[in-house]
Amino acid sequence: MRTSIKAIQAFEAAARLGSFALAADELAVTPSAISHQVRLLEEQIGVALFHRVHRSVILTDTGREYAVDVIAAFAKIDAATRTAASAGGTMALTIHSSPSIASQWLMRRLPIYGEAHPEIDLRLQSSVDLVDLGQGIIDIDIRYNPGPAPAGAIIYPFPEDVVVPMCSSRLANGLKPIRTVEDLAGHTLIHGEINILGWREWSRRNRRARLELDRGPRFDRSFMAIRAAVDSLGVCLDSMLLAEQELRSGQLVVVLPETAMTARGHAFTTLRSKSATRKVTDFREWLFRELEQSKAWWETSARPSSRP
Repeated sequence: MRTSIKAIQAFEAAARLGSFALAADELAVTPSAISHQVRLLEEQIGVALFHRVHRSVILTDTGREYAVDVIAAFAKIDAATRTAASAGGTMALTIHSSPSIASQWLMRRLPIYGEAHPEIDLRLQSSVDLVDLGQGIIDIDIRYNPGPAPAGAIIYPFPEDVVVPMCSSRLANGLKPIRTVEDLAGHTLIHGEINILGWREWSRRNRRARLELDRGPRFDRSFMAIRAAVDSLGVCLDSMLLAEQELRSGQLVVVLPETAMTARGHAFTTLRSKSATRKVTDFREWLFRELEQSKAWWETSARPSSRP
């Protein structure tokens, strides 16, 4: 049976994105052109692939089964094309990251990856802006609290964040030492305003603490809250992953480790069509090995052994 590649391409985009209009945007044609090509494909194979309901389309059972294989086939073609294009030369890997994980954890590790993979030209972008992976410019997006995967993308969650109170040793062991949750009432709280877990949740879990939750400096980035804690402005409540360097160096110490909380924080996101490419796979595997090493350090050196 001979079928039109153009028609199959239109079907693949419509099935993957769930919309003729979105498929038309991706392929730079009109929605009516997508509809025409899908209809042509249905006529060629003799089976309905979509239910047309008012202005929306829904895959039939047969269409859903067909889409699984077609989408996978196009992903393999895309991966093979990218591999062929990069053969015999350097490959650019463009990573977008939230500012705090980029500055506090990722950047100091990138030279290690670069030495092991001289064929890769790393390009790191950092901002709070949402990125459209579908444009093909960004290969990997590392984001805090990313939500559901965008259309055509796959998410690999980081290990759970361990969120603990931290401050400088001078504060922890000074005139008002912090040994119990009640002791915290005598100290300034540093607030991270976009963190999944904050002082209000910590206070709810540790009811003996009487905290002034509406007081204290507030920051919309973890790296600023961590820096404020290093400078003895108060006690911050943040991720041990992000504060790993400061904890290792002794600039910060964990106080009240028994009150630690855990949450899913960052995640690695890439297009399904890129997920099997060598440059993305190699970086993802390396990144998660580094994350496991950080986790092992928490377990052996600093991670609390109990939970509230």
